[in-house]
Amino acid sequence: MKVFKFGGASISSVERIQNVNTILQSYKREKILIIISAMGKTTNALEKVAEAFFEGKKDEALQLFRQVKDSHLNILKYLVTVNWLHAENQLKDFFTEIEWLLHDKPVREFDYYYDQIVCCGELLSTSIVSNYLNESGIKNKWLDVRDIFRTDDNFRDASIDWNFTERKIKEDILPIFEDNDIIITQGFIGATDENESTTLGREGSDYSAAVFANLLDAENQTIWKDVEGVMNADPKKFQDAQFIKTLSYVEVIEMAFYGAQVIHPKTIKPLQNKNIPLHVRCFLNPELPGTIISSKPVHNLPPIIVVKDKQVLMQFRTKDFSFVEEKPINQLHELFEQVKISPNLSQNTAISIFSCLDDKPEKIEKLALAASELFEVQIEKGLTLLTIRHYNELIVKQLTNKKIELLSQKTKETIQVLMKDI
Repeated sequence: MKVFKFGGASISSVERIQNVNTILQSYKREKILIIISAMGKTTNALEKVAEAFFEGKKDEALQLFRQVKDSHLNILKYLVTVNWLHAENQLKDFFTEIEWLLHDKPVREFDYYYDQIVCCGELLSTSIVSNYLNESGIKNKWLDVRDIFRTDDNFRDASIDWNFTERKIKEDILPIFEDNDIIITQGFIGATDENESTTLGREGSDYSAAVFANLLDAENQTIWKDVEGVMNADPKKFQDAQFIKTLSYVEVIEMAFYGAQVIHPKTIKPLQNKNIPLHVRCFLNPELPGTIISSKPVHNLPPIIVVKDKQVLMQFRTKDFSFVEEKPINQLHELFEQVKISPNLSQNTAISIFSCLDDKPEKIEKLALAASELFEVQIEKGLTLLTIRHYNELIVKQLTNKKIELLSQKTKETIQVLMKDI
């Protein structure tokens, strides 16, 4: 049993979807569960639909969603002919699910509507790929993962009910493999016990695949990407980014924790628990070996660079000049838990707590409002958080040149600098 995950870039066009067919030809008669993300920039497009809907702009939301519909129908017509009607009707069922919601008025928090709308991207992409592969002679079974992954109702960052999900995999997934070699389903999404769609955090498809790999006792998990393998930096930002052939679970967890986009932060633990290797390979050139991530330690790694934009620095200063190490810091952590947001970097003085957070406007506003009852709150936006593992002074100097450092921390292995342009 193998688990494959194809990201949005790997199915962003007709030619790239056809390339999935080419890759699978090399794995005939093998049992493979395939997780597929939303196509290309579909998630971004659906986020704009959700934002317009929540702002009460129904016509704009419907128009934006119409663009998503048209793009998927257009791709479908180049891939499926014989079973076009069946494939089109399946897409229309998903369209209807969203359009019913868009004709309502929002009465719940944004994160709830975000999940109901954005989850559509994975349903559309998997439907198209599944129908195309079936018509191309690669028999497969399509499944709605919302019937398998039970989650809590922490919308946009839901947690999986492992016991329920494991039972559903045994009852619903394993019997299908008796007559089918390939199952296609979605990453990133799940559902509550009230059948409300949830998402597992941005880029959560990697994690979905790891959950399946763990519960299916898979031989390995492969993530197919548009790069040679894992790089020491984002090649879109750093032209001299280096390919890394092997990595340990520990190193990848550290990279993911600090925000490296190559692997979702929660992906590694389910694999490490059962010592399942993770392969990161290039779908543009499947002959390349890619990166192998396993329990084996790796030495002499190059500096690993992670850059997170759209950061916020919040300063919480006690109103009565009490020391933050006493009651105030516990109160602030309780607020983080209530708002469901975690600092990327924190630092204390005697009476102040500085926290660097992702700029999620609704959560930042809610946190600032709640914290203002206990602290004097100051906010600075538009910042960048730089993290370098296995750093040296030269690389730190290069990457912080012409920047104002607002906050910094370092250990023997890792340095973090929160900064802004001069």
